[in-house]
Amino acid sequence: MEIKDKVAYITGGTKGIGYGIAKVLLDAGMRVAISGRNEADAVKAAANLSNDAERVLGLGSDVRELKSEQKAVTAILEKFGQLDLVLANAGLGHFAPVDEMDPEHWVQMIETNLTGAFYTLKASVEALKSSKGYYMTLASLAGTNFFPTAAGYNASKFGVVGFTQAAMLDLRQYDIKVTTIMPGSVASHFNGHTPDSEADAWKIQPEDLGELVVDLLKMHPRTLPSKVEVRPTRPDKK
Repeated sequence: MEIKDKVAYITGGTKGIGYGIAKVLLDAGMRVAISGRNEADAVKAAANLSNDAERVLGLGSDVRELKSEQKAVTAILEKFGQLDLVLANAGLGHFAPVDEMDPEHWVQMIETNLTGAFYTLKASVEALKSSKGYYMTLASLAGTNFFPTAAGYNASKFGVVGFTQAAMLDLRQYDIKVTTIMPGSVASHFNGHTPDSEADAWKIQPEDLGELVVDLLKMHPRTLPSKVEVRPTRPDKK
């Protein structure tokens, strides 16, 4: 894909991984829409990404609601006239032993991480058919590697991986590429963490994932890395 002036939509793009990827895509010449549940935060984040309002758009949208995502996609098409990349990045995690897990936390993770990825695709798939575009999900290594206290989070991310891989098989007949990206430890705001440039220096940085997205977009049309695992080169030994 020639990415200059192409249009990307990133859910959960107001901070952390989504924001970092948005910045890289803008620097690469794309136009970018980001969304978050709080519209004011999304508009502010978009303004921080670029002072060129013709190249960036901040939207309020809750991925747990299909109508909300449909409204967001409509706004993107009205502003930019096309949609070439959709990155379902919105996600959250709650961690506790399964016998102590709050049922509401389970519902939040499944609805946001898994159902949200489906609603984002459902809302945008016709636009992607028109552009022969690209749909990506931000999963996790937790989507193939289970660990204690993560029954709900593992379930949601295992689901995202399975959903994305099946969607890839369904959508390639329309020349839509589909990839799931599965990072390990990332210097982000996930689970209430505040990134620290020194303490988190060993982790994957959001801009690293942005560079990966650009590389995927530039891959020859005949080749599709459908599932990409990403790890820190040298994990912290503490």
